[in-house]
Amino acid sequence: MRKRRPTIIDVADRAGVSKSTAARALAGGENILPETRGRVLTAAQAVGYEPNHLAVGMRSGRSGMLGLVIPDIANPFWAEVARGAQDRAAEVGVSLLVFSSDWDPQKEENHLRALRRARVDGAIVNPVSDTLDDLDRFGLPFVLIGSSAERFADVSSVGSNITQAVTLGLDHLVAKGHQAPVLIVGPKSRLARTRFLNAVNRHCIERDVDPAPLLIVDGEYTLEGGREAMLQVLDRPHFGHVCVFAANDMMAIGAMLAVRERGLSCPEDVSILGFDGIPSGAFTFPGLTTIAKPGRDIGARAVESLFDEIEGRPEHGRVYMPCRLIDRGSLADLSREPRQMVG
Repeated sequence: MRKRRPTIIDVADRAGVSKSTAARALAGGENILPETRGRVLTAAQAVGYEPNHLAVGMRSGRSGMLGLVIPDIANPFWAEVARGAQDRAAEVGVSLLVFSSDWDPQKEENHLRALRRARVDGAIVNPVSDTLDDLDRFGLPFVLIGSSAERFADVSSVGSNITQAVTLGLDHLVAKGHQAPVLIVGPKSRLARTRFLNAVNRHCIERDVDPAPLLIVDGEYTLEGGREAMLQVLDRPHFGHVCVFAANDMMAIGAMLAVRERGLSCPEDVSILGFDGIPSGAFTFPGLTTIAKPGRDIGARAVESLFDEIEGRPEHGRVYMPCRLIDRGSLADLSREPRQMVG
């Protein structure tokens, strides 16, 4: 015989309160004493009560679900963003539907359409496409994340402070004696590439250094993209020690593979600095020195901003989150040696 599903009446009886009080306590309503709320929550857990989200949604006009569309779930950085968003949503009993656009505008559009059909309360999106008319037309609250979000100045968004991060990385390279790093960056179609290079140029100009001689090599934001770019660097004539600043950690780890493939060593022959702070960078040999973006914090903060949008308290501005340096073993210290230039 099937066991009867516990109801709000069972919770109320166990907590010694009325049905309406139990319902308001579980819904986070106001004018409930903390002791009463605690007693109701304990009773709900004891009887195994789970709210009927469909019924709650019909009464409140909300589904209790949010959407998240990120460009690459296989990239550990975006997985960290998703985890941060999921954890923050779970704290208030909200579920998160996660989609990966694979940097494809058509997939992004399909995912957004699916989220609207699912009647999510709002969505967090790293935009691939420049067209966000569908979101406006259907009246779905949303918050943008990532570098691409800066294209939409009138929309609430959350992302890393790239200028601060690049400055942090370049200052660290200079302190280590690396005056002219090779820059391995993403494709020309990505705004993240432009932001990275703009930050490099600003850093050079502020220090009265000409950025023009810096070697810039494009590649995909993947292990293979970093490997191929590093092979291009090593195929060029160069003198002395080579230093590389890669635009993400996946590319940096791919560059490490190329260095070993050519029979060279990191950091003895080639120094490599990454960007993202993905966990796997701690397990490379040597460990990858990197500028870590606050992936989980970005996800959590985006959910908080989305709650504000849903409640009609929009921020309509960019939240810049600071990055930090993780110093491991992939950079040689040349600060006491004669200055070397890459040619």
